[in-house]
Amino acid sequence: MTRLPARATALAGAVLLLAACTGTPEPAAAQRRDVGVQLFQWTWDAIAAECTDTLGPAGYAWVVTSPPQEHIVGEQWWTSYQPVSYRVESRLGTRDQYAAMVETCHDAGVDVWADAVVNHMTGQDQPGTGWAGSPYSHDDYPGIWTEADFHHCGLTPNDDIASYQDAAQVQTCELVNLADLATETERVRSTITAYLEDLLSLGVDGFRIDAAKHMPAEDVAAIVADLPEGTGIAQEVIRGSGEPITPEDYLGNGQVYEFAYGKELQGVLASSPGRALELGASASWVPSDQAVVFVDNHDTERNGSTLSYADGERYALANVLMLAGSYGTPVVYSGYAFSDRDAGPPQDSDGRVLDASCGEAQEDGDWVCQHRWPQVAGMVGWRNVVGDAPQVDLWSEGDAVAVGRGERGFVVVNLGDDELRAELATSLPDGDYCEVLEAQGCSRSTVRDGAISVTVPPMSAQAWHVDARP
Repeated sequence: MTRLPARATALAGAVLLLAACTGTPEPAAAQRRDVGVQLFQWTWDAIAAECTDTLGPAGYAWVVTSPPQEHIVGEQWWTSYQPVSYRVESRLGTRDQYAAMVETCHDAGVDVWADAVVNHMTGQDQPGTGWAGSPYSHDDYPGIWTEADFHHCGLTPNDDIASYQDAAQVQTCELVNLADLATETERVRSTITAYLEDLLSLGVDGFRIDAAKHMPAEDVAAIVADLPEGTGIAQEVIRGSGEPITPEDYLGNGQVYEFAYGKELQGVLASSPGRALELGASASWVPSDQAVVFVDNHDTERNGSTLSYADGERYALANVLMLAGSYGTPVVYSGYAFSDRDAGPPQDSDGRVLDASCGEAQEDGDWVCQHRWPQVAGMVGWRNVVGDAPQVDLWSEGDAVAVGRGERGFVVVNLGDDELRAELATSLPDGDYCEVLEAQGCSRSTVRDGAISVTVPPMSAQAWHVDARP
């Protein structure tokens, strides 16, 4: 079963307890909160405010922060993925700000997961000084690592990975010149574990293990083995056709990001949208209870392997379908607009990232705030209500698709260029419902004799659930 964040489990229990105390009928299916959101390059102060103002009220269960450790200095986004030390001090905020953010998010009912960069250090050939003042060179980090703590694979002319068909290269050579830690050694493992334990002491609930594919699964297992029971683990293992290293190799350590989902969803929506809700049925993918799925993330929106905010309405509807489905644990992505794929987030003259501010514009550097879009935020609440109810009443015609989740909810997505008018069978109880994907107000729809009449404009979606009644 998918691991529910601790505060989400408590909130679901509180709902049922309140129902019992007030005499309100118990829901047909227990509510749950399982949707995560990656607030890419958001400062700790901005995440804290977002947890209180948006994430908690909208029903998000957990938030993934960008890497919190000290990194190289530079304007590009990838500086955060070139660590210099394990000090919790970065251009996104201080240790104290991170701890305060975690506490604030917990108060709002939102768990906090940290993006943990543990496979490598920097990719810089010249010595330098990190954000918090720590000196470093490519394979020497005073007080932490010496050259003996890194791999020098000797399998390629420059020690960089040349072939992903060679497991030894992938896991002992350097990924784009990033100094590759010898995670098979006890010294390296214990140092990384101590860093994760330090973040847990600040209240962190789980970790996205960055570049897990570039470490043997047994190395990851050894690093996380002594973490407290219940610590969330989601590993980045990109699935590649015919490659010897697969996401399934890592399932013993925790959940794994299923990259095939976002890639396949992009293709399905372009050709046969009716298949969108069948994704994940393949035995060649990670089992649903261990899969983390997403429409895009910070890498795929830049390399074009998935949809992104630049795809506008189609991207929003892809998120609707992900949240409507029953495969995997979904993570919504939220970043900033860019035209240069290396461009970092908005920064001040000292290089500190500015707090995110959500607006209408999407010029370079503007925060896109996809997690606030009405279609996305509305579907988070919808998913929480339907819980683990099964998919029913699946319907598709042309570029339109609809699905119900038990007797709890129903959603229609129109990816076509024409208005959709149809009468659809649904398992919702008869009565009046408010459509939940509009920005405000209550647009009424009626279920009569198990059917609902819908009028859905082009490139839009509508949804209803049993807790949204006039």
